[in-house]
Amino acid sequence: MTKTEIEKQKAQAAAYAAKLVPDHIVLGLGSGTTAAYFVKAINQRINDEHLDIQCVATSVGTEKLAEKLGMRMLDVNTIDQVDLTVDGADVVDHQLNGIKGGGAALLFEKLVADMSKQNIWIVDQSKYTDSLAGHILPIEVIPFGGMGVFRYLKENGYQPEFRFKDNGDVLETDSGNYLINIIIPKDADLEKLSIDLKKQTGVVEHGLFLNVCDELIIGGDQIKTIKRSDLK
Repeated sequence: MTKTEIEKQKAQAAAYAAKLVPDHIVLGLGSGTTAAYFVKAINQRINDEHLDIQCVATSVGTEKLAEKLGMRMLDVNTIDQVDLTVDGADVVDHQLNGIKGGGAALLFEKLVADMSKQNIWIVDQSKYTDSLAGHILPIEVIPFGGMGVFRYLKENGYQPEFRFKDNGDVLETDSGNYLINIIIPKDADLEKLSIDLKKQTGVVEHGLFLNVCDELIIGGDQIKTIKRSDLK
């Protein structure tokens, strides 16, 4: 697909998701370019229909966009539950397991996702795949001692690379940590990989989101939706 087609599908998925959002809820706003389309779409609905919706952002960038639009924002530290979160994903497999964190906000994204009663993901068709194997998985690590985690990953064949900014500086997440990218091995046991990574001292979080997505919306001239309940 061309970049224009991808952007069109992102906007289509976002617009469809915005129509599903009920009134009188706390809404989690995802991060990244696809989520930005959703923020604009749901803000239009809030204004047009005078909806009573309060929002929580999963990244600094999303929060700035929402505040610029005049949306009602909550401090995540003042609530213990979110009714619905709509977010994008880097890649999603047929079991609705996904990778997130390409935008360097994976810790905040996972915190809000875990607080949410329901999680909807919106993607373009290029993000939907048979398997997560071979895809890049970001791992958020503390700056102090990050090389110890890097050594563990290298010794176990994960082909780790620190993520850098365009100017050559080490990229920092919204929470001030570093990111190490690895490649998910072929035939990897995703549940075991998730547990093993979290066991490593210095690992804050990783971008594997397993059994999190309740509904996937894939953009296109004909929207495709997949619910977790459909998989059972």
